[in-house]
Amino acid sequence: MGLIDIELFTTLDLVGQAPGGPDEDPVGFPFGGWQAPLIDEVTGAQILAAYEGTDALLLGRRTYDIFAAYWPHQKDGEIAELFNRVPKYVASRGTPELPWAGSTQLGPDLPAAVRGIRDRHEQVKVVGSLDLVQTLLREKLFDRLDLWVHAITLGVGKKVFDGGAVPTNLTLLQPPAAGPQGTVRLLYGLADGTPRTGDMSAPDRGLGDEG
Repeated sequence: MGLIDIELFTTLDLVGQAPGGPDEDPVGFPFGGWQAPLIDEVTGAQILAAYEGTDALLLGRRTYDIFAAYWPHQKDGEIAELFNRVPKYVASRGTPELPWAGSTQLGPDLPAAVRGIRDRHEQVKVVGSLDLVQTLLREKLFDRLDLWVHAITLGVGKKVFDGGAVPTNLTLLQPPAAGPQGTVRLLYGLADGTPRTGDMSAPDRGLGDEG
């Protein structure tokens, strides 16, 4: 069984909307393309390395349309080669045209379809696709959550955890890695169980009264 790897670019206040450009998702959002000024060589290399082993893309309809209008026309670079080569699976309630070679629309039972993809591939990368991500979070249909947290706040926009989050345990898979402009990569894995509660003043916490 393969991995479902959610990769998201986000601000400190967890806005994940339209990082790539002003026309990406402009309705009610004035900060499209907020990521571009914050990309540096270190972070760019980290992002490129994060795609190693990817053998399929899982995308929401809006992200697919953006990618399909751009990547088939890009012939140079590792990301272009990868995106154009691997199968693309599209979550949509409509009947979209899928002109990008290797594209398949998922069936109406999204959880079942995603489980089927996981069985057929080693590493499925989910990029952007915030509406789809909410379903994956809610159903716990992911194995890794890869957050690239940028050193800005926007105060407006669609959030990474915008209605899809349920009580979930995660484990940090590697030490956080920071770029020179303050972008921090946080790579988490899905863990068993649900969050527990406790008392910070318990004796084994070391936070009780000492007087």
